[in-house]
Amino acid sequence: MLSKTLKGRIVREHQRHGTDTGSAEVQVGVLSRRIDELARHLKKNQKDQHSRRGLLQLVSKRRRLLEYLATRKPQAHEKLVKKLGLKK
Repeated sequence: MLSKTLKGRIVREHQRHGTDTGSAEVQVGVLSRRIDELARHLKKNQKDQHSRRGLLQLVSKRRRLLEYLATRKPQAHEKLVKKLGLKK
């Protein structure tokens, strides 16, 4: 679970303007961090199937948001993929 300060830092890194908290870029940034934390949890707890399902849901949501960005704002998509180190 992300702390409030960590989530705020991620939002500030990815926001388009000062009050932007819900753009696709911000959502992908937050989801990526949650995915990383959940993946670390699953490496320790391999039999936790409920968390594994949650991880798959997060990955699917991030994929859909990235597809949206790729079709609507290709430059923003490229920039975000490079910044987060995601494969295309």
